[in-house]
Amino acid sequence: MRHKIASLFPVITTVKHYRGKLAYADASAALIVTLMLVPQSLAYALLAGLPPEVGLYSSILPLIAYAIFGTSTTLAVGPVAVISLMTGATIANVNNALSYSPTEIAVALSLLSGLLLLAMSVLKLGFVVNFLSRSVIEGFVMASSILIIVSQLKHIAGVEIHGHALTETVSSLYQSVGDTHIPTLLMGIAVLVLLFLGRALFKPFLTRLGVSGHAADLVVRMFPAIMVVCSILVMNFTAAGESGIRVVGHIPNGLPAFQLSRLDTELFGNLFMPALLIAIIGYVESISVATRFAVKTKTTIEPNQELLAMGASNISSSISGGMPVTGGFSRSVVNYDAGAKTPLSGVMAAVLIGLLASGLMATLALLPKATLAAVIIVAVASLIDINKLKETWLFSKYDFSLTAITIVTTLLAGVETGVSVGIVLSIILHLYHTSKPHIAVVGLVPGTEHFRNVLRQEVETIPEIVGIRIDESLYFANATFLEKAVIEQVTQLPRTQYCVLLFSSVNDIDASALESLESIYEKLSNMGIQLHFSEIKGPVLDKLQKTHFYDEIKECTHLSHYQAVMHLSDLLHSSNTTKQT
Repeated sequence: MRHKIASLFPVITTVKHYRGKLAYADASAALIVTLMLVPQSLAYALLAGLPPEVGLYSSILPLIAYAIFGTSTTLAVGPVAVISLMTGATIANVNNALSYSPTEIAVALSLLSGLLLLAMSVLKLGFVVNFLSRSVIEGFVMASSILIIVSQLKHIAGVEIHGHALTETVSSLYQSVGDTHIPTLLMGIAVLVLLFLGRALFKPFLTRLGVSGHAADLVVRMFPAIMVVCSILVMNFTAAGESGIRVVGHIPNGLPAFQLSRLDTELFGNLFMPALLIAIIGYVESISVATRFAVKTKTTIEPNQELLAMGASNISSSISGGMPVTGGFSRSVVNYDAGAKTPLSGVMAAVLIGLLASGLMATLALLPKATLAAVIIVAVASLIDINKLKETWLFSKYDFSLTAITIVTTLLAGVETGVSVGIVLSIILHLYHTSKPHIAVVGLVPGTEHFRNVLRQEVETIPEIVGIRIDESLYFANATFLEKAVIEQVTQLPRTQYCVLLFSSVNDIDASALESLESIYEKLSNMGIQLHFSEIKGPVLDKLQKTHFYDEIKECTHLSHYQAVMHLSDLLHSSNTTKQT
């Protein structure tokens, strides 16, 4: 019982072994992460079309919830760019159908996403991440980054634009060019240039001053917070404050009031698919980041427990009036680099953000929206990786096609359609790809017991024995192809007396594949050819042993392909000797 409770609440083990040195490391990391989270949270709320305080509310309780249930020592939870974009798109769509405020929709979306993640955890559905190919994720992230950058140009230029697909946004932006507010544009461009230069030049500058590489990295990652402070100072003490530059305005001091989303079935019905996509995309991003840092910290990540942690984080965000959240890469990097040792660093960061929200929000009233837009643009620009596209093209045209189609669909039809098409297409292409498995005739590599493709290696073959290697698990989609391919291959080799199917790459078979094997056996028998099997894996053999077919092939199964060929060679030799006598 104690073990079950400890596995459900990993924080118990953390607290049990907590010491002063760990607390100091976590507190230091929490302070640095807080400095990064505040401007990021405000910016991502702006991206989602929500009041800025919603971003802060989404960065308090979720950090605590993850610390209680999460299995990563360094994952930092909060609003992230892609999920914020999806939230904004959902808000726009639902607002057209129902009369809810953007905040009410975001709160309901966070609650529903959390409940879906909890349901997936209870049903042990952590494996669903496998259905979202990395090619689809990369395409979706790149396209979303482009959409985010274009959507933020309205704040850089100080104009109003509408739409969520690229064509709509660009068209709206073009029509609004004449309304560009020059002071806002100058402010936005200045912050953008400084942020990009800060990334490129500030670290080498600090290094030349004798600052360690680790410390320089942390300072560079804090550069957005520095720009926020500088922008507020400029608005306070220069003429820019009177130039009409749009600012975030009043942000109420105080912690969020606990609330429950209205359980409106019509609202939840409209939000179900967006919430499901946000839950899946958020979980994929979170588990990817957590796994990456688990390797560095030599810890382990439990996928189903992470579903529970992400579900609890989103529900807690909803209760505190927040938006959907997940584990973010950039803030987790900062958390790791700053020396966080346990998830309790997240609790400390939540306390610090809560303190800031309680008394210092009035100081952010003059923060230009152009500055937050610049912070978002710089944050997501690094996600558009052209070199990665080139590598994918060279490595696999199949994967590149998935990435390219996902990018184009997301840009033209919006984020929900883009990721939905990507998922469906990846499944369809996988079925098509596996419906025509690679099948190779193999021969013996001289001086070894290894068999390789006769088209790729110099190998020895015996005309009367055909070895065919099947490089795929066998199921309904490729069962017919297998039967046709084997019969055609044997027909092309008229001296064949024995056909040996090498099953070393077959991990599973289904009922359709079993029928095809039976048909192959019958057709080869009618041709006077005996069917044999080699290197059948245990799970596949277990299945075969439960069938009547196994009674017929039991004596024709061999532990290794080499043994099969040697055995059949002896039979051929004995047969030839008998004929000669």
